[in-house]
Amino acid sequence: GTGAAIAVAWMATAQAAGIALAVLSFIAIGVGVSAAGTSLLVLLAKRVAPARRAPAATLVWMMMIVGFAVTAGVAGKLLDPYSGTRLVSVVAAVALLAFMLTVLALRGLEGRASLGTAPHAAPPVALDFRSALAEVWAEPAARRFTVFVFTSMVAFSAQDLILEPFAGAVFGWTPGQTTALSGVQNGGVLLGMLLVALAGSGLAGQRFGSVKAWAVGGCMASALALAGLVVGAGAGPAWPLQANVFLLGAANGAFSIAAIASMMRLAGEGRAGREGVRMGLWGAAQAIAFGLGGLLGTGASDLAHWLIGSTGAAYASVFALEALLFVVSAVLAARIGAPASTPLADADRAPQPSMPARGSAAVAAFERR
Repeated sequence: GTGAAIAVAWMATAQAAGIALAVLSFIAIGVGVSAAGTSLLVLLAKRVAPARRAPAATLVWMMMIVGFAVTAGVAGKLLDPYSGTRLVSVVAAVALLAFMLTVLALRGLEGRASLGTAPHAAPPVALDFRSALAEVWAEPAARRFTVFVFTSMVAFSAQDLILEPFAGAVFGWTPGQTTALSGVQNGGVLLGMLLVALAGSGLAGQRFGSVKAWAVGGCMASALALAGLVVGAGAGPAWPLQANVFLLGAANGAFSIAAIASMMRLAGEGRAGREGVRMGLWGAAQAIAFGLGGLLGTGASDLAHWLIGSTGAAYASVFALEALLFVVSAVLAARIGAPASTPLADADRAPQPSMPARGSAAVAAFERR
């Protein structure tokens, strides 16, 4: 992060050198975020009881969004009056503070026994990365979830870069109004996250639906919200765009948190000692899909404008394609964790083939939990 700030300041006097440093710095940021984020999810999967994983995931993602807002607000005030030196100083201070806080929070965390670990469990067999990855990919649940993550994240990210231009081109909104629309969508995301944590985890006094049901429902609701944008592209300014985008955000937040909770549950299933490999596989699928979704969304929008000519119809065709991807994602989510011979309603209770029974099915189920 500090290197990226130095690169921005350096570009004022040496543009080529500054751009080169920026490329290296942002590669390092990507590597660091992926490594830290995957490890964080592994820790959550190992340390949090199954019944509390949805609210735990909600808390983590809410803290991330709040962290974005707080850091941007504070750093923005400290940057005035702007200068290259001031930019580097502020970013370096924020990075150092975040690193120290992280070290303090993680100190001694891995010194205690893993929650839910069997007392006499055999240590995992050490394998090279390629063999471990092939072993995880051979697990049906891990493979299905990887495909679901990729498909849903393509659908999720494809609308991200075209929503604001859509509001400006079709509804005549100003840049300030379209920027505020992102705040409306993020408010919906937070609501969706809270809804899953409260209703899906029993914090409201009674549990309403499983994590899988919320993932399927969130994907279908996202498809319906995108279908609303398709209608809005034809209706124009008369369409309640803010309410539509808020509902899209809420649906996205619900399916995201449900998917993360499913990820943490599935990370601990299958062969022991492969949680990190599973998380890395799913994190890679998410990262590739997120970048590809943004590229496909903007590229499809430009192509549709060139082929169709009508601005509203061009955006509508892209939103319709994204809605279709969410429907496919809902179908994939419904199959997560369900063996071929087991009804979906009993998927969470069915013993996994890779989990050895010890004495009885009841004991095996208890140890799995």
